[in-house]
Amino acid sequence: MNTNSRIYLDNAATSWPKPAAVYDAVDRYQREVGAPSGRSGYREAVEANQIIQHARQGVARLIGAAEARQVVFTASGTDSLSMAILGLLRQGDHVVTTVCEHNSVLRPLRALADAEIVSVSYVPCDGQGYVAPDEVQKALRPATRLVAVVHGSNVTGAVQPVEEIGAMSHEHGALLLVDAAQTLGHVPIDVERLPIDLLAAPAHKGLLGPLGTGVLYIRPKVETQLKPLRLGGTGTQSESDLQPESLPDKYEPGNHNLPGLAGLASATDYLQQRGIESIQAHHAKLVGQLVEGLTTVPGLTVQGPNGTVNRTSVVSFTLSGYDPQELAALLETSGGVQCRAGLHCAPLMHRSLGTLQHGGTVRLSPGWATTTEQIELTVELIAQMAAVTP
Repeated sequence: MNTNSRIYLDNAATSWPKPAAVYDAVDRYQREVGAPSGRSGYREAVEANQIIQHARQGVARLIGAAEARQVVFTASGTDSLSMAILGLLRQGDHVVTTVCEHNSVLRPLRALADAEIVSVSYVPCDGQGYVAPDEVQKALRPATRLVAVVHGSNVTGAVQPVEEIGAMSHEHGALLLVDAAQTLGHVPIDVERLPIDLLAAPAHKGLLGPLGTGVLYIRPKVETQLKPLRLGGTGTQSESDLQPESLPDKYEPGNHNLPGLAGLASATDYLQQRGIESIQAHHAKLVGQLVEGLTTVPGLTVQGPNGTVNRTSVVSFTLSGYDPQELAALLETSGGVQCRAGLHCAPLMHRSLGTLQHGGTVRLSPGWATTTEQIELTVELIAQMAAVTP
């Protein structure tokens, strides 16, 4: 398909397109730098180190981290969540999480529970996908060590009250892990103001970096409790066969994904220049247009919040007479609309919404480059399909 004819509404999976400068930065690293970081002292190796530091400082500024070393680079949001969950929890710990979570949280917790290492409580949500802080508080136990909550649902788009949840978690003596996969880069997050101990996210979604990049923010002193999952060479303290304890080396053995981090460094520059609030306003405008248009389509049900307040740029829906996968395929073949259908790796969320047994939902997720004209065409196409329901 000609890229000019694509209406790409799968930004919840990965952002596309990237800002032009991101492509340029990846290409320049590959063609002109090409050196590893932390291993050598020649000019290009020094530049490789500077690229990583640029990316780290860029992410730290975007989330309000006091020090760049609190930002650890990973391979993905899934990798970040596994590092946080598997590195923190110990025998006998209790975890509070929600039915809104992605499998990147649910599966490591299930594995630990099946091994009888931890116990897990799952807090319900309401019909729009919101979790009540009171429900989290009721689930807390004396052994609760971690509360893990998704910031913005990848199914409903509902943005959870992490400030309230984190405050009660800290009062109880538990740490707060926030999955910011659907919010970081287009919803303001200030880790110094919010009671967040661990913040995990991919760098290829809202942060607009390349695939194969992720971030994990670690609040100061939490690293003393967080075991590294991967061990190996860091280019530092090479005289010792012990893993360094200092950040970020403790969690970053092996060679970095420098092409990806070069792109991420450039992406953070773009986000700083445009402003997270500006991008959030753009997303809210598109989501409002989507929800308003879709709710007029006969037989269509929008899952999640009705408005744009406390909502990220995810809109899921079902259409009577259509299987979600079938409808998504028709949207692409009929009008070039590219989206995702199914369970979105969030089975408990769909069970709560009553969409699990019907194959999930169709999910539309606009991005920084999506236009109002593209949203208008998408709504018109869906309305046409509703008029000829099989």
